[in-house]
Amino acid sequence: WRWTGWNGWGLTGRWSWSVRNLQKAAIQIIYLVATPIGNLEDITLRAINVLKNVDLIAAEDTRHTLKLLNHLEISKPMISCHRHNENEKSNKIIEKLKEGKNIAIVSDAGTPGISDPGEEVVKEAIKENIQIIPIPGACAAINALIVSGIDTKEFYFLGFLPLNKKLRKEKLNEIKNINKTIILYEAPHKILNTINDLENILENRQVVFAREITKIHEEFIRGTIKEIKEKIENPKGEFVIIIEGNKNVENIENKLNLLTINEHYNYYENKGYSKKEIIKLIAKDRNVNKNEIYQKFINK
Repeated sequence: WRWTGWNGWGLTGRWSWSVRNLQKAAIQIIYLVATPIGNLEDITLRAINVLKNVDLIAAEDTRHTLKLLNHLEISKPMISCHRHNENEKSNKIIEKLKEGKNIAIVSDAGTPGISDPGEEVVKEAIKENIQIIPIPGACAAINALIVSGIDTKEFYFLGFLPLNKKLRKEKLNEIKNINKTIILYEAPHKILNTINDLENILENRQVVFAREITKIHEEFIRGTIKEIKEKIENPKGEFVIIIEGNKNVENIENKLNLLTINEHYNYYENKGYSKKEIIKLIAKDRNVNKNEIYQKFINK
């Protein structure tokens, strides 16, 4: 840190963070830089300094990030690193780091690694003992949560629902039985299908659909899922869904463990799970090896 100004009337300077000084102390650094989720003013001074001083920027979409860099009057070489090439690009990024380069990872919007590229690169960097520094900033999930009016003390972040029908069904049943606030992401072209999927399991629970957060058409739609279904006809923009926890479920895991093993099996069978799925779920609930449960129901 260094002091940059003073005059006779008082303190008019500011503290500025010198990225270069830090780079001299630690040669190989990955910066996970949070970028605006809409409004371009939602970026920190620290994030701007990092983007100005790194050697390379790994971006989810280089075209999208170029707009931000142009706005900030920053010119830096970039490589793409998105969900379809992250495993491949992770190795190239690690190679650049070993050459002594410092790299910033950014997603199209918000904090990298949260339902966005960054996670795999971080895992590889940890294996190579490369320093990783988070540069905090915007996160759509947190901003939607704090204005939702729904309990913020404990929450589950589930990201995007799976596309696979079987995995999607499992996740929806998980949502049904969670007694804490739930946060989901959803794309505009899938939101109507997701509303239909949620309609049968949420009953009268309160839900908030936040869209276009920090943008011109920012909107928070509140109510039950049935009420929201009537309000959303032509969905536009990215959505964050905040779901009130199931107040009728009080520590369902402990309740299930009070059941006999057969009652436990019947509980999941009545929900439509296959035998293989039930065995996995019972083993998870009871914290035992699934082979132990399998032996009990081998002839069922």
